[in-house]
Amino acid sequence: MGGAERWCVVTGGRGFAARHLVEMLIRYGMFHVRVVDLGPSIKLEPYEQKGTLAEALRSGVAQYASADLRNKAQVLKALQDVEVVFHMAAPDSSINNHQLHYSVNVEGTKNVIEACIEQKVKRLIYTSSPSVVFDGVHAIINGDESLPYPKKHNDTYSATKAEGEALVIKANGRDGLLTCCIRPSSIFGPGDRLLVPSLVDAARAGKSKAYFITNMEPIKFWEFVSLILEGLGYERPRIKIPAFVMMPIAHLVEWTYKLLAPYGMKVPQLTPSRIRLLSKSRTFNSSKAKDRLGYAPIVSLQEGLNKTIESYSDLRRDHHRIADTLLWKDKKQTLAVALVLIAFYYNFVASGDTFVTVISRLVLVAVVFLFIHGKLPQKILGYKIEKIPASSFHFSQEMSSQFAVSVASSWNETVNVLISLCKGRDWMLFLKVVFFLLIINFLGVVSLQSLFRIGIPILFVAFYVYEKKEQEIDALVLKVVSFGHKQKSGISIVK
Repeated sequence: MGGAERWCVVTGGRGFAARHLVEMLIRYGMFHVRVVDLGPSIKLEPYEQKGTLAEALRSGVAQYASADLRNKAQVLKALQDVEVVFHMAAPDSSINNHQLHYSVNVEGTKNVIEACIEQKVKRLIYTSSPSVVFDGVHAIINGDESLPYPKKHNDTYSATKAEGEALVIKANGRDGLLTCCIRPSSIFGPGDRLLVPSLVDAARAGKSKAYFITNMEPIKFWEFVSLILEGLGYERPRIKIPAFVMMPIAHLVEWTYKLLAPYGMKVPQLTPSRIRLLSKSRTFNSSKAKDRLGYAPIVSLQEGLNKTIESYSDLRRDHHRIADTLLWKDKKQTLAVALVLIAFYYNFVASGDTFVTVISRLVLVAVVFLFIHGKLPQKILGYKIEKIPASSFHFSQEMSSQFAVSVASSWNETVNVLISLCKGRDWMLFLKVVFFLLIINFLGVVSLQSLFRIGIPILFVAFYVYEKKEQEIDALVLKVVSFGHKQKSGISIVK
């Protein structure tokens, strides 16, 4: 990996923002760029095949190195003969896994710092997050770098990013290493070049500080979402649900994900930490980055929105079956789904059979379907019959390992919850456990038949009625909430 050239490294170099940083560094021309990520080899997207990175890889201006930040030996090798490191690697923030976040954001960052010192790296720029100063409870208006870390963060991702940031700042000046942390806010868009100039300038400045990076055009989150949706041909969100109503549902969704994640359930969008994040105002002041780094947004908010909308033309409104079904916009489709659900109910739910019987019957139906499907010819009346590949039913070694790790992680998390409860200090955790057990108790009392009979009609009727009578229902809910607050105030006064 040696050579007379000046090299820089981008960890997590195949991430969204990091890809654009890599391209700009290549165009900038000051450094050769080493892209470091987990994959054994680099796989370019179709749009990258003839782009800047592909040409740089062919010419030797860029190279790829596979490394796990949790393995110091691999990090040392990746940082060999490097002058500047842009540390951008981090797990998906939506995954609420403390062990994963801690091992990468804290222990991995420690390895990067130690490797920088051992390899005589001159500058380390750490990509942090505005969430490091957010507790999930208090809003932040025009916050700047003087904000302290909260005692308790909104989620494990934010907490571990804060720990990593503190380590990087503390490492400034050790054996000649200069460090800097940048907190980019709300990255979006295909040409997201807002962060890159500040990162390059920070590599020159070498001052151990943290800087908020925004486009200096504050906008309400839901207004931002509405502009994106309207640009793609969708209606603005009109349903307004209080956060306190959604929070219990989010906790249930999060618990369901933890239970079913080993079986392939995708990370849900509705989580408690995300609701807290979206229901609190957060604006940040970038004056420090502007004054000390010469930072200025390259792309305006409107231009960024336009480019984002153009790049996602494949997501323009053409079909959204679930919404159309529930709102009766496609009556044939709605009736078809309703008939399928009714058939399922009478064959598998209303019979009152045991759980084992229902499962065996479902397996029987699946076996019959697969057998008939396998016997069908490749084409029927000109229509091609897609065959299900055998690999779809295989359980790979990687999946087995992930399942084992998930089971162990769930067990350890449960033990940690019990330990915390035994200490008797965390009231919020206690209330969560009580609420969860009450839900289990409710589900145990109500039969599956009752849930199906009540839930399905509500699902098909409630959304339709709300769309037609939105203003009246919102006004009624507001009156009920106001009445409840008045009653509560009255009781408090009497006391």
